[in-house]
Amino acid sequence: MVKKLMESIREQKKNSILAMVTISGEVAFEVIIPLLMANLIDYGIDMGDMGYIVKMGIVLLLSALGQLFCGAISGKFAAIASSGFARNLRHDKVQNYSFSNIDKFSTASIVTRLTTDVTNLQNTYQMIIRMAVRSPLMAIFSLVAAFGIDAKLSLIFLAIIPVLVLGLYFIMTRTHPIFERVFRTYDKLNSVVQENLHGIRVVKSFVREDHENKKFTAISENIYKDFKKAEQQLAWNAPLMQLCMYAAVLLLSWFGARTIVACGGDAATGLSTGELLSLLSYATQILMSLMGLSMIFVMLTMSRTSGERVVELLNETPDITTPENAVKSVPDGSIDFEHVQFSYRHGTEGKPVLSDINLHIPAGATVGVIGGTGSSKSSFVQLISRLYDVDLGAVKVGGIDVRKYDLD
Repeated sequence: MVKKLMESIREQKKNSILAMVTISGEVAFEVIIPLLMANLIDYGIDMGDMGYIVKMGIVLLLSALGQLFCGAISGKFAAIASSGFARNLRHDKVQNYSFSNIDKFSTASIVTRLTTDVTNLQNTYQMIIRMAVRSPLMAIFSLVAAFGIDAKLSLIFLAIIPVLVLGLYFIMTRTHPIFERVFRTYDKLNSVVQENLHGIRVVKSFVREDHENKKFTAISENIYKDFKKAEQQLAWNAPLMQLCMYAAVLLLSWFGARTIVACGGDAATGLSTGELLSLLSYATQILMSLMGLSMIFVMLTMSRTSGERVVELLNETPDITTPENAVKSVPDGSIDFEHVQFSYRHGTEGKPVLSDINLHIPAGATVGVIGGTGSSKSSFVQLISRLYDVDLGAVKVGGIDVRKYDLD
């Protein structure tokens, strides 16, 4: 599935790579800032060195501006790349579908896949090229920096991370089946809306407004209940993150303060106040990066179903294609049906709706096709412009089989 979706990135690879490079720069600046703060406290404020304080203050300001610049540029590149990716997904394949391909999925389902599902994938892709790069790098760099300051205290992070990962995995496995059901219900909702719009005169004529309202309300209620259930499961994500974050801060504060008191605040023999402050900053950064990863997991849980549905469209092969050496000009307007048989394979299990049709219409003639609802008038006309292909026989325009013409 992922490989198939990535084929639609195409010209947006450059913007995607630039987004990942610039977000890496933002992470680098953000990791450096706590170290600079530690030096500012230990060697500037504690020592009363005003010159050092001014110097480090300027360096901190430049680092913050660098972080801001990289973050803003990364957001711009990611927005362009994700929008282009969504545009390619909507354009690929579906524009070349025949009516029989559309019948296989239904118009309502295709509309849902090209709107709701593609939007989910667009948001997820934007988050992947930013957050999926930023969060792991932030966690790794912050862990390395924290272990460089005090390896024993940094073991607190390694104890908390597995708890968080197991909790997130449990949430994902519970919510994915619900989202699968929700998106299938979306198809039904779009189908009901489409039927009401197309048949609005019939609904009014037969006074079926109350019935259609109840039908729409029932489907909307199902979507509401499923989404509510899924969001209730996902809501555990935030408390879990907060629990892990504050547990880490409390443990660092407790053991860090004891270490500072024991060594008298001497960084050479133990831990300084500035280093403890840096550890607390890194604790926040590590857990925030894990929170970012949890957001990605939530988006992946929602978009996994969307991805599967969009890939079904991408994998569909158009039934009607342009032949080699296609005819590109029409000699005249004559129409011939020669022993034509046609069936909607996906709708009526192969039962013919037109059988052994023989007809010649000369160019310039006016012909009326009359019959009751369901007598295949539309099917008959759609074969002329090759919106469908015949099962048997041939339809000719200008004396040439329509299957020999260029589709455009």
